[in-house]
Amino acid sequence: MADIAVSSRTHPLRWLVVAIPYVWLLLFFVAPFFIIFKISLSDTEISMPPYTPVFEGFDAIGEFLSNLDFENYTYLTDDPLYIGAYLSSLRIALISTFLLLLVGYPMALAMARARPAIRPILMMMVILPFWTSFLIRVYAWIGILKPEGLLTIFLQSLHILGPDQQVQIYRTEYAVVIGIVYSYLPFMVLPLYAALEKMDGTLLEAASDLGCPPWKAFWRITFPLSLPGVIAGALICFIPITGEFVIPDLLGGPETLMIGKTLWTEFFQNRDWPLASAVAVLLLMALVIPIVIFQNQQKKVA
Repeated sequence: MADIAVSSRTHPLRWLVVAIPYVWLLLFFVAPFFIIFKISLSDTEISMPPYTPVFEGFDAIGEFLSNLDFENYTYLTDDPLYIGAYLSSLRIALISTFLLLLVGYPMALAMARARPAIRPILMMMVILPFWTSFLIRVYAWIGILKPEGLLTIFLQSLHILGPDQQVQIYRTEYAVVIGIVYSYLPFMVLPLYAALEKMDGTLLEAASDLGCPPWKAFWRITFPLSLPGVIAGALICFIPITGEFVIPDLLGGPETLMIGKTLWTEFFQNRDWPLASAVAVLLLMALVIPIVIFQNQQKKVA
């Protein structure tokens, strides 16, 4: 066994195992990011591609670099539309993540405390929506939330609404939050379940024997031990929600301002690629920096 371990450490191709993930990140993250960053320093042009300058070789690299500037970033900080879109996206993402935690935590706790025989069934029920197209599931909410939709019909059948009354949720921020919570709920439940399922149940038994009420045992034992799952689920949900485009576009109205929708408008309607690239770079920076800080803090605690 010792000879096998030594040979695996000295194998001439062992570096390939480590290099493959770095090459993947280099090709599909670092390189595209630098391309987008370069475009964000360019100027809009009615041409193909719709920006200038274009890299034409190392012979003209001096002129190429001299034509790059930070004008688009200055414009973003001066225009209240983009500042409002960033703030609105962060607000909706925070509210949605909080609601996901409120809904997902009891579900994950019930799954973790269920009998081992039925846990796989409960897990399958959580991931079952993934078997259907994301776009179809969002369109289904249009049929539920629109004024003449299923929710209005259901409330009218219970006589909660009158025959001439309708639910006015569709094309509002409430509809966007509902769609986000529904769509991202499995991403919150699964990390929470993974953390809660590993918890030692004898800790709660010991707390009960010592006279600790259940609610206090939850806040003193269960919740602190599940914090890694809470943080993981919150980050997994918060990051993509901030840049969400499909749900705000289909369920939101004109007043629903999110940065993903603004980014799409700049790219495909206004064809202002440099400004849209600057929006994308700032969005990425706004999401990456807190993650890096959190990881550094976790390393210090460990």
